[in-house]
Amino acid sequence: MNHFHQKQGQLWAEDVPLSAIAQTVGTPIYVYSAATFTRHYNAFSKAATGIDHLIAYSVKANSNLAVLALLSKLGAGADVVSGGELERAIQAGITADKIVFSGVGKTKDEMRAALGAGNGDGIYQFNVESVPELIALSEVATQMGKIAPVALRINPDVTAGGHEKISTGKAENKFGIDITLARAAYDKIRTLPGLEVTGVDMHIGSQITSLAPFEKAMDKILDLVTALRSDGHNIKTYDLGGGLGINYDEGQDDSPLPAAYGAMVKRKIKGHGLKIIFEPGRAIAGNSGILLSTVQYIKSGGARTFLILDAAMNDLIRPALYGAHHQVEAAHKNNTANETVAYDIVGPVCETGDTFAVKRDMLKMEAGDLVAIRSAGAYGAVQASEYNTRPLIPEVLVSGDQYAVIRKRPSIQDILDREAVPSWL
Repeated sequence: MNHFHQKQGQLWAEDVPLSAIAQTVGTPIYVYSAATFTRHYNAFSKAATGIDHLIAYSVKANSNLAVLALLSKLGAGADVVSGGELERAIQAGITADKIVFSGVGKTKDEMRAALGAGNGDGIYQFNVESVPELIALSEVATQMGKIAPVALRINPDVTAGGHEKISTGKAENKFGIDITLARAAYDKIRTLPGLEVTGVDMHIGSQITSLAPFEKAMDKILDLVTALRSDGHNIKTYDLGGGLGINYDEGQDDSPLPAAYGAMVKRKIKGHGLKIIFEPGRAIAGNSGILLSTVQYIKSGGARTFLILDAAMNDLIRPALYGAHHQVEAAHKNNTANETVAYDIVGPVCETGDTFAVKRDMLKMEAGDLVAIRSAGAYGAVQASEYNTRPLIPEVLVSGDQYAVIRKRPSIQDILDREAVPSWL
């Protein structure tokens, strides 16, 4: 469920008509619903009731400071994958003892920042992805006189569905340590100063719409936990990663709810004495936001009818990058026509891939009408670029009948001011 709904002939975000936001802030623009973020976080929190757990929101899904501050007040921790995301989480009020640091290429500077976070107490856990990274973390921790809490990310070789570019748990993926090499990697930690084993970690992919891959991976990892404990390692935490999918089309009903996911996890971990770390990102943020755009032109004739928007692939790259489906609907129309037209919905960028949908049936639109691209709260603004020297678009957060710009639109001059022409040119 989300809090974007049709009322009085137009689309509203909670108690604010999107047309009012467009008139004040302009388009294209991302609009988020605080009530939806809250609902989705609370659904995960309720699903985890009864087990020792940490909900470490995946910052990469939507890293806006206001979004992180909202989730922090609800009790969320953070899963970060860069020094920049670490700083965002801390500035948003998420305490270091609720932060886990993932990612295959952590730099030594990022390790130092994480070990020194929280007034020097450091983050909750490093999810380490290779033996060379273990060695680097050991060197940094020893230099700082710190003990780094470590879980190894294990690749269980489980195919989890979804697009190949967001699959992370197969043997050929770059992520984690092959499960057949895991015990040797944990034994290596014993030889490295400044490290302490705290747990195990996995993350098998993104936009997973079945519980079966999670169950298969958990069976493998829990067997590994038993073996590691028999080897003398003190395994206290099990980071399940994220990956729970959402429905990108209201006509679909194929993604498991957090309640079903939580029930499965509770059944699997019973008797293992583990603290569970969840890393939801898309499941919380995805349907909490929309991309609002204005129709620039209708281009008819020939084989197709094109609905040309002021939003483009640089604003939302998922359709171009993954062939991702997003529901598109009229947010505000200047006419009352009920005729349906099959549109190719495209942007102004000079790429054929700048296409949001092909032959999508919509009510007949006119130039100046508003269009909402749904389920854009995750991996939307965070993946945006300034391709074609198009400024990054604003983000707005709605709460009830009020809203605020939480990232402003830069001017063209702001973009150019970041560059310099050498004096010798």
